Amino acid sequence: MRMDKFKFKPSWLSSTVNSLAVGNYYKEEKHPVSRFLFSIYEPACAFVLKWPKQVIVSAALLVLLTIPVYLGLGREFMPPLNEGTVLYMPSTLPGISVTEAKNLLQTQDKILKSIPEVQTVFGKAGRADTATDPAPFSMMETVVVLKPESEWRAVQRWYSFLPDFLKAPFRRIWPDKVSREDIVNEMDTKLRLPGVSNAWTMPIKARIDMLSTGIRTPVGVKIFGKDLKEIERIGINIEGILSKVKGTRSVFAERAAGGYFLDINLKRELLARYGLSVTDAQMIIMSAIGGDAVTTTVEGRERYAVSVRYARELRDSPEKLRKVLVPITGGAQIPMGEIAEISLTNGPSMIRDENGLLAGYVYVDIEGRDLGSYVEDAKKTVGAALTIPEGYSISWSGQYENMLRVRVRLKVVLPLTLLIIFLLLYMNTKSTVKTFIILLAVPFSLVGAVWFMYLLGYNVSIAAWVGMIALMGLDAETGVFMLLFLDMSHKEALEKGRLKNESQLKEAIMHGAVKRIRPKAMTVMAILMGLVPIMWSLGTGADMMKRIAAPMIGGVITSF
Repeated sequence: MRMDKFKFKPSWLSSTVNSLAVGNYYKEEKHPVSRFLFSIYEPACAFVLKWPKQVIVSAALLVLLTIPVYLGLGREFMPPLNEGTVLYMPSTLPGISVTEAKNLLQTQDKILKSIPEVQTVFGKAGRADTATDPAPFSMMETVVVLKPESEWRAVQRWYSFLPDFLKAPFRRIWPDKVSREDIVNEMDTKLRLPGVSNAWTMPIKARIDMLSTGIRTPVGVKIFGKDLKEIERIGINIEGILSKVKGTRSVFAERAAGGYFLDINLKRELLARYGLSVTDAQMIIMSAIGGDAVTTTVEGRERYAVSVRYARELRDSPEKLRKVLVPITGGAQIPMGEIAEISLTNGPSMIRDENGLLAGYVYVDIEGRDLGSYVEDAKKTVGAALTIPEGYSISWSGQYENMLRVRVRLKVVLPLTLLIIFLLLYMNTKSTVKTFIILLAVPFSLVGAVWFMYLLGYNVSIAAWVGMIALMGLDAETGVFMLLFLDMSHKEALEKGRLKNESQLKEAIMHGAVKRIRPKAMTVMAILMGLVPIMWSLGTGADMMKRIAAPMIGGVITSF
């Protein structure tokens, strides 16, 4: 429809239509966005030029004030990555029977399935038939698959009275569903069973931790020495000490020498009297007590071995085993107790060896505290309450061990990153002074990164450091941008002879800083438009990406 068909055309509509049709080009001073930015930035720039020393001192104080805030942030190796499942790995004392393990596993599964957010539960006891699964029979593994978060129970928030379509923006910041940590805490409370020590993690995370450090919990203590009984005693003492440390959800020390074994010592002189050999007696023991495969049943493509042995009620105690009948020459039978001594003895349930020494582990699960501060408190508590005998040592492992390795590598990566940034800037500016001027902006970008992480309650982790390293590059970019326009303004004023006094110098600085604010703002806004949506994400992997994006967002804002 053509505009000239309207009888009434206001002047502003005509100018707008003409502008859209032709395309007006605004000068920088008259651009509406620039004029808005000028009104904000020009007074600030004038204040800085009027009070330079006071501004520099205030900026330095702000950096110094941020240092204790950074030191107060929690420490962790990696932020939690929600896998959508929970791995429940309880431990019991060695010697648990198959029947009792089965009953305990079924009880745990029923309790876990009673949680409304749980979709399926699958648990196992013992180890699989593979060398990559060294789990003892006393350690169970239960995979708990959770329902989608949309089906989780709702909790009351301050915005709960609003209509549903208005709640969406607030849910990104203050979720109105129970959290994964709330669900795990509820499970842990309901599963406080006698003789069972709980540990909560996630399947993929647990496998990575166990392969890298051997510890399945966030924190572990490894005890090294030459005697398993002494290692077990030290572990039990550490278990009692750590149970009183704030943030300990559960702690369990392996009973390195607490296994139960059935010893059958054959009496050779009695075997000879009855005309039996050691092999004959061992065959009876294997077939009657251990079970002997007599045939194989074929079920389609599947094949199962059929074993025959005494019923459980005839072999569940040493007294009953002594009554197992052994055939001898002539067709007679004698009880096993006539030719063997049968007894229960204690011994190592599983022997660990590390760095040429015997080892025992203490597993510690934590809640409500960051990894770094917990281990520091735990170290002090154990050091004050426990004396390690000569020839024995302890080391702190688990994710804490990975965190220490990352800390050592960052001592190399961070200086190397700053050196690379310095060299690139120097190659661009050809001036050491200009390079250091640009690098002076880096601490002020880290100020925003630290405070933003503090407001969000994030811990310092390898993901956060990745964001900070990337921030250094972005900050150098904005610094180069600023210096470029200042140099251009200075050069232009010099060519026109406008640098004869201090007022003209300040005018050139104002022109280079204020009149070029729009392209600087566009650079920063482009960065923020790419990073801010990450902070609103809720899917799998969002927790990791938020820790990377948060320092970059806070740092870019303060740097700008």
